[in-house]
Amino acid sequence: MTQLILASGSPRRKDYLNYLSLPFSIVIPKVDESKKDCEKPQDLVLRLSKIKAHAVNEQYPNAVIVAADTVVAIEDKILGKPKDKGDAFQMLKTLQGKTHSVYTGTTIAKGKEAKSFVCKTEVTFAKLDDDLIKFYLSTNEWEGKAGGYALQGIAAMLIEKTNGSVSNVVGLPINEVRITLQEFGLKPKVIEKLK
Repeated sequence: MTQLILASGSPRRKDYLNYLSLPFSIVIPKVDESKKDCEKPQDLVLRLSKIKAHAVNEQYPNAVIVAADTVVAIEDKILGKPKDKGDAFQMLKTLQGKTHSVYTGTTIAKGKEAKSFVCKTEVTFAKLDDDLIKFYLSTNEWEGKAGGYALQGIAAMLIEKTNGSVSNVVGLPINEVRITLQEFGLKPKVIEKLK
């Protein structure tokens, strides 16, 4: 059977890939993730997913590699992971009451064959007062999250609506990944209990 590797240390990406019931291992690529001047969010995530996949593909040329990168952007301004609580507060103040975009670039590669794509989801935050933002920040859920929030967690109460894939916002557009993995010959496994 073909080896499947997730090129990410993200627990959320691991959880989503687990839904396919395919055995996989994790290899965290060591790559430069800095943004180039004037690089659009969708171009950044696509480039970084390709770089991550290539880095792991060089080590494991016979494996199928899944690599992804996600950013939050409002009016083409990229919001990365907050440096500290104050930075997270400013990000949430910027996002509150507005619609922003979440882009995930994904590359699935094996040897010289690779398929890359970008998924976009629009997320609209409710209007938030400072006390609600401070409450959310006190949960520490914002740490290590692009845009300073985790849609799948407590931050769900801050979201008015989404348009597009929720799994994309979390970091791995699982439907698109499933379809592309099938093109590489990997299909979700039937769980024994369901047979």
